[in-house]
Amino acid sequence: MKFDALHPDVVRAIENALAEDVGPGDLTSVLTVDENQRAVGRFFARQPMVVAGSELLERTMQPDSVDLYKRSGDRAETGDMIAQVTGPARRLLERERVSLNFMQRLSGVATLARRYSDAVAGTRTRILDTRKTTPGLRILEKMAAAAGGVKNHRMGLYDAILIKNNHVDLAGGVAKAVARAKASGLPVEIEVRDHAELEEALAQGVARVLLDNMTPKQAADEIRFIAGRAEVELSGGITLENIRKYAEAGADFISSGAITHSAQAVDINFRVSPL
Repeated sequence: MKFDALHPDVVRAIENALAEDVGPGDLTSVLTVDENQRAVGRFFARQPMVVAGSELLERTMQPDSVDLYKRSGDRAETGDMIAQVTGPARRLLERERVSLNFMQRLSGVATLARRYSDAVAGTRTRILDTRKTTPGLRILEKMAAAAGGVKNHRMGLYDAILIKNNHVDLAGGVAKAVARAKASGLPVEIEVRDHAELEEALAQGVARVLLDNMTPKQAADEIRFIAGRAEVELSGGITLENIRKYAEAGADFISSGAITHSAQAVDINFRVSPL
């Protein structure tokens, strides 16, 4: 997924963020800075990171000009300039915080995503993100995850089928849940809790099985049993410290909610100078 600053959900998120922070106007800047003053603002990385969201600056800052030195997916080292903007000083000041909030948060997601992706390099496994995102910011956080090298899973409940344990229980079992889902003609993925459910799912011809909360050895045993009859996704209890072992078990995919729900914002500095 490319970073699309014109996506309707992105435009809406920026508008909401500006309305929340700027409201009817920036009182401090209006009172202290001449309305004709022009300025240049520069964004610098204050730690190593994978950048995400620099493409938003044209909309968040609405500058007269913007130069991007780092785009989404690029690595930045401490001290590297990410971008430069020029325009009315008041405008740059009133939009500084919103611009930094987006870039710091999204670059944090991209940086963590790259760590997960790098951890399984050389294996067949691809890392997936999840729906464990900040409400209202899903499209942005998934763009950031992709910038970090992660494959986007379903965007919402509407674009893929994933039968979870609660669906199975309410449908009356694996076979009934899968049969109903397959009537859509779409590929079916199902989460299984034990070997019996796995056998039943494979017998129903599902496209992918999700093995949850298994040890690396248990996962390897089940993957050998599956023997290519379905794609295999692993989740639950998987961290940066143990993810390599799970990847080496032979999984096609490992999904991690931590990439979005536990990413720490990175440190980006904004310095403004008069023109």
